[in-house]
Amino acid sequence: MRARRFVTLFLSLVALGCPFASSPSEGKGGPCPQGMAHVAIEGMRAYCIDRWEGSLVTVEGKRERAHPATEAVGKDEVVRAVTKPSVTPQGYISQRQAEAACKLSKKRLCTSDEWEHACRGKNPTTFPYGDERKAGYCNDSGRAPLATLYPELGVGVYASATAMNDPRINAAKDTVAPTGAFAKCKNAFGVYDMVGNLHEWTADVSNGHGTFRGGYYQDTHLNGDGCKYRTVAHDPSYHDYSTGFRCCADPK
Repeated sequence: MRARRFVTLFLSLVALGCPFASSPSEGKGGPCPQGMAHVAIEGMRAYCIDRWEGSLVTVEGKRERAHPATEAVGKDEVVRAVTKPSVTPQGYISQRQAEAACKLSKKRLCTSDEWEHACRGKNPTTFPYGDERKAGYCNDSGRAPLATLYPELGVGVYASATAMNDPRINAAKDTVAPTGAFAKCKNAFGVYDMVGNLHEWTADVSNGHGTFRGGYYQDTHLNGDGCKYRTVAHDPSYHDYSTGFRCCADPK
């Protein structure tokens, strides 16, 4: 009887779209690894995508420990990508580092097209939740405390790698939010935070410049609205407080 009640509760959580419950498409027996959504769109090859923005674990031999999400990856540090709800996602990461972290988890960075199609959902919309921007649905109205931390630099703060990678930025209030905290920033595939929170690196490189998508907590429209947001201003080794990632994978 107790087992039957547990199964009933579990299936109810799945039906309600609870982020802590697996869908039939992921985990053992499904086409996607645990924590990934299956994206099947007409005219495209099916793929899997992380439900939540990536975080990292540092690999030390046979041991792993959580990597601080508000700190850049060390020069010789080996990190592996993780996707799960209710944790601070990793900022301060370059495309190359994100790519290596995904690979260590037997995944890969999404192509820019894969990323956008997943963001726009099963019935393509400008934002994950629809065509019209809705205040408070995604984490898109935060403020990085750069001016407070470096008043002496003025606009020059944006040219300072040290300032732009200061761990205090994303540790401050009204900056990056835990994964899935904005419950309405979700599409029909059950993928969260593809607009706002952190920029997300993709695999695309053009003329030596990498590509990140989706905007971050204080800009989701200067380079395109919502799922159309696209930045190609930086090389693959660039990172700052706003750059994050999520992984894709080929289905089983």
